[in-house]
Amino acid sequence: MTTQPEAILEHNLIQQLVGLGYTSVKVQDGDALLSNLKSQLETFNKTSYTDKEFDGILNHLAKGNVFEKAKTLRDRFSFIKEDGEVDYVQFFDSENWNNNLFQVTNQVQQTGSYLNRYDVTLLVNGLPLVQIELKRRGLEIKEAFNQINRYQLHSFWSNHGLFQYVQLFVISNGVNTKYLANNKLQSVKQTFFWADKTNKNITGITEFAAYFLNPDHLGKMIAHYIVLNETHKIMMVLRPYQYYAAEAIIHQVKTSRENGYIWHTTGSGKTLTSFKASQILMDVPEVYKVVFVVDRKDLDYQTMKEFNAFKEGSVDSTDNTHSLVKQFLGKFKDKKGVRKDSDLIITTIQKLNNAISGHYRNKLEHLKEERFVFIFDECHRSQFGDTHARITEFFSNSQLFGFTGTPIFAENASKNDLGKRTTRDLFGACLHKYVITDAIRDENVLKFGIEYIGKYRNKSNTFIDIEVEDIDRKEVLNSPMRLNKIADYIIAHHDQKTFNKDYSALFAVSSIDNVIAYYDIFKQKKEAGEHNLRIATIFTYGANEDNEDAQDFLPGDEMLKAAEPALAYNSSHTRDKLESYIADYNKMYNTSFTTKDSQQFENYFKDISKRLKEREKDTFNDEKDRLDIVLVVNMMLTGFDAKKVNTLYVDKNLRQHGLIQAFSRTNRTLGEQKSQGNILCFRNLKKATDDAITLFSNKDAIEVVTMPDYEVIAEKFEEALKNLREITPTYQSVDNLISEDDEAAFVQAFRRLMRNMNVLQSYTDFDWDDLPIEAQEFEDYKSKYLDLYEKVKRDSKKQKASILNDIDFELELIHRDRINVAYILKLLAKMKGAKTTEAQNQKKAIIDLLGGDVMLRSKRELIEKFIEENLPKIDDVDAIEEEFEAYWKDQKVLALGKLCEEENLDKAQFKALIDAYIYSGHEPIKDDVFKCLDNRPSILKAREIGERILSKMKEYVQVFIEGMTG
Repeated sequence: MTTQPEAILEHNLIQQLVGLGYTSVKVQDGDALLSNLKSQLETFNKTSYTDKEFDGILNHLAKGNVFEKAKTLRDRFSFIKEDGEVDYVQFFDSENWNNNLFQVTNQVQQTGSYLNRYDVTLLVNGLPLVQIELKRRGLEIKEAFNQINRYQLHSFWSNHGLFQYVQLFVISNGVNTKYLANNKLQSVKQTFFWADKTNKNITGITEFAAYFLNPDHLGKMIAHYIVLNETHKIMMVLRPYQYYAAEAIIHQVKTSRENGYIWHTTGSGKTLTSFKASQILMDVPEVYKVVFVVDRKDLDYQTMKEFNAFKEGSVDSTDNTHSLVKQFLGKFKDKKGVRKDSDLIITTIQKLNNAISGHYRNKLEHLKEERFVFIFDECHRSQFGDTHARITEFFSNSQLFGFTGTPIFAENASKNDLGKRTTRDLFGACLHKYVITDAIRDENVLKFGIEYIGKYRNKSNTFIDIEVEDIDRKEVLNSPMRLNKIADYIIAHHDQKTFNKDYSALFAVSSIDNVIAYYDIFKQKKEAGEHNLRIATIFTYGANEDNEDAQDFLPGDEMLKAAEPALAYNSSHTRDKLESYIADYNKMYNTSFTTKDSQQFENYFKDISKRLKEREKDTFNDEKDRLDIVLVVNMMLTGFDAKKVNTLYVDKNLRQHGLIQAFSRTNRTLGEQKSQGNILCFRNLKKATDDAITLFSNKDAIEVVTMPDYEVIAEKFEEALKNLREITPTYQSVDNLISEDDEAAFVQAFRRLMRNMNVLQSYTDFDWDDLPIEAQEFEDYKSKYLDLYEKVKRDSKKQKASILNDIDFELELIHRDRINVAYILKLLAKMKGAKTTEAQNQKKAIIDLLGGDVMLRSKRELIEKFIEENLPKIDDVDAIEEEFEAYWKDQKVLALGKLCEEENLDKAQFKALIDAYIYSGHEPIKDDVFKCLDNRPSILKAREIGERILSKMKEYVQVFIEGMTG
């Protein structure tokens, strides 16, 4: 069976787009692109431009990066015409998007670092705003994604940077079609299928084009549903369910006075959805103000930060009830004394309640009839029942919309939840639904890998019982012996679950007493040298009881005032304990938090949150700032998102919405390595889990939401291994592969094997003895895989075209224990003292280790040279480390000198640039690189030379700096 070629896919798509209203135009190269842009802008703006005027427009368009160009697209440009008149040029009409001019072209050639030819380009008013890359049927869609990234690097920036105006990319192999925003920081995980209102994915290119690429819909997406994130300076685009939810709320406001709620599963991006809905509603003339309501101060701060990231200064957060009332009245001034009158307010439910029920009420009386729209972040918080009635009674002309990942139904309503009222009782109809099974299918959230730990095998191969049947169940659950066994289990398996501490974990505990007990146990074991985990805890003063109903209530502002004696829990003992734990934290991270000041206690909570949240950033210092486990009772089990949290230990009873919310702290997507959220239950929550999944999706969803048993993954691994051995029966066979197609087949087969291994190794049942391949053979295959990766890197530096260029090697899956040069030196010392045969075996093991580790491969040649030439001359084993340091220092100096000589760089200046890069983690700008050159390159050569020098600098740092210690 032959596959449909790309050329036919391309032809059919263009014909379809013409039928949808696009004008077909032939744009073969950069010159033709400029000529077409001039004529389209003239038609769109109903004017004409002289060559000089158009040059001025081009110069304006050429400024800035992708993010800045996205702003330019949405602004008008003012300039002086040759006749002296002031004129404005509009590049895109966001208000009436059907007024824009839509064209389609294909095979546009652009030469940057070298020639690229793009598949299908959609031009709007002459600017390339959508780029479509096609692959023949049967190829993985990820290859089209990688091709886009290559184009970003090689040529989009050329020819006035016009292709940097692309807002959306579309990638397709005919069968699967996805879209993504023009954001080079994202991974393939941020590519989305379009779907209909019922969340049925539209995957074929023909159907996708009909739904998504028709000019009316595409124009609306570019006008309204691309978000410019000010914090990260990137573009984001809404996913289909976010689009339908925002549209539903806007429609409800414009056509009725009814309320409604959005059921979008936890982790699906409700903040972005609510922001877009709020932003569009602010422009509806009939709406007086939009008020976004959260239920805690930390969420107030977090949500404000996220909203302002989407649009700087769009939100006024309220420090207290007085400032909230000022915002309602339009008399608010910021900290600089500047008058603010924002149409969007973020506040906590507690402050809103105070404003309409306390002495402020009279000040707001004249606003009762104004049309407010209230949007509630999590609309089933326990405090909301009474406040809901007060809001509807006071703001009689208001509309209320709620967002929730876990609605309250009759089945899970309790006296603590909205007075046994359901979400529907309070908000009316569900306007859009996107449940956890939808999100898992779309890979927007991960499955849960759940293990129920009743007994486990220790290092002595002896089974340890954690659960013990006893007359007094509570006494057993809280017994020091049981808590010690659980702590030992966590210590034994934490590295396995978190990829050697590359990820963090939460530990949900039943009571404050047990948090204290666990913390003390872990601390004692750390002082005894049994582990090196960094553990922190946070709790507020409240009832000390096992939460059988598993309410996900989190304390409000009043509970954060830890300094007030009236709030102290039971006795000063608890407070003293927490103060001592914060002192441990201060010592670990050089901070100065305390419970003795409410602001400092709040800052302590924010610092813990930030430490977990920012771990995903490239600039995060993992060795200095890493936090491994946070012990909590209820805090952080809802409303807290951190992609680098992948594990939840559970020693408390959870059920219904509380269980789903808590489990969902672990299932945010992040690359290939994080394949599931790990849930380790030290209580039997099997029935509670099944019931919760059934309630919030359906009875058939359990297998969709949870990972399969270990044996099922092992079978998939065996199938992948069989496929690999059909291509390369042994690892030596890789050397005999003839064509790049054969090499690509091996890479894809071994990558599939690694994906399965990545999941397998997360199970506590994992054992190499269960698998039909030995660990050493797997490592040998991995070494060959990395050889091919290095070949691709070499070829790309030579700008050699290769089908392997667009294959993602998924290096994050090549994970092992933390191995660095210090570890290798210990092995060398051991080898030096061994007998001849044993020494030869150890030498081979070291060479294999160097070949199989991503970090060490870059150093392999130099380390092997040290082993061959220097090690035999060292008699004293204790002197190996010192001799190696001297050798490494010499090699480092030589390499820097060679690099500077090759590129004509001033050595002192360039070394200073490298030192700054190592310290900050931020790549230097090209202007700073050019200052190190004897002569600044011409504009035509600057980009190429700058990229080459930066590449060599990173390679130098990778070889001589990274992985040398710790």
